[in-house]
Amino acid sequence: MSADTESIKPLEKGKIVLEARKIVKRDGHVTAFDGANLELRAGEVLAVIGDNGAGKSTMVKVLCGAVIPDEGQVLLDGVPVHFSSPMDPRKRGIETVYQDLAVAPALDIATNLFLGREVRCRGILGSWFRLLDKRRMKSEAQKEMAELKFRLPSIDSAVEDLSGGQRQGVAVARSAIFARRLVIMDEPTAALGVRESGEVLNLIRTIRDRGLPVLLISHNMPHVFELADRIHIMRLGRRVALTTPKEHSMGEVVAIMTGAMPGNELASGEDAAA
Repeated sequence: MSADTESIKPLEKGKIVLEARKIVKRDGHVTAFDGANLELRAGEVLAVIGDNGAGKSTMVKVLCGAVIPDEGQVLLDGVPVHFSSPMDPRKRGIETVYQDLAVAPALDIATNLFLGREVRCRGILGSWFRLLDKRRMKSEAQKEMAELKFRLPSIDSAVEDLSGGQRQGVAVARSAIFARRLVIMDEPTAALGVRESGEVLNLIRTIRDRGLPVLLISHNMPHVFELADRIHIMRLGRRVALTTPKEHSMGEVVAIMTGAMPGNELASGEDAAA
């Protein structure tokens, strides 16, 4: 990890790290969110699921600073925060992995891992001539990839030469290296095959085991039931249920998501109070 990046602080398991309270977002006559709530706890993978138009993407954008809600609050470690741009969450240790692979294909793996956070050489070479310390970045990239147990052909490989799963792995690894509070993942396995998806799922488990809570947005039910500690179900811009893979079967979760089965009274009651 870069020397100017704070280390991950141990979190008390079960403590709420990130919370969204009564979020409302309108786009003209369309209401994307209508009093939505969300709580991400330390030491968990929280899966957010819902049909198309349920509000999953809007939730990601609100929590990563790309969209400013019309009403409601976002709290980090119990303290209200106001994100006016995507840089604000990053400064507070929140990293987001998008499904469209935000990597630079022509650059090598190490350069991609430090993209936007390049390490300069010490002394006058860095401060005056602004030279990058490529050797240090490569060394730290190799170390981090080894700790994450993610296999790559070579740290010097161009990202465009990697498979889809390996490219997504680079994006996920970058978030794991720099996140200090939590990681948000938006459909990280959407365009991947079975084997490649398995590699990314293992990487997500490693991130959780390192002490970082993960907010996982996904439509892949088997992956959700394989990874999630809790499942946050959305419909029409609101949370309709909050459950676990042990409490409800996959079929029941899909039925709640589509409205064929009633949701959790506590979750829907909280949202109704909005």
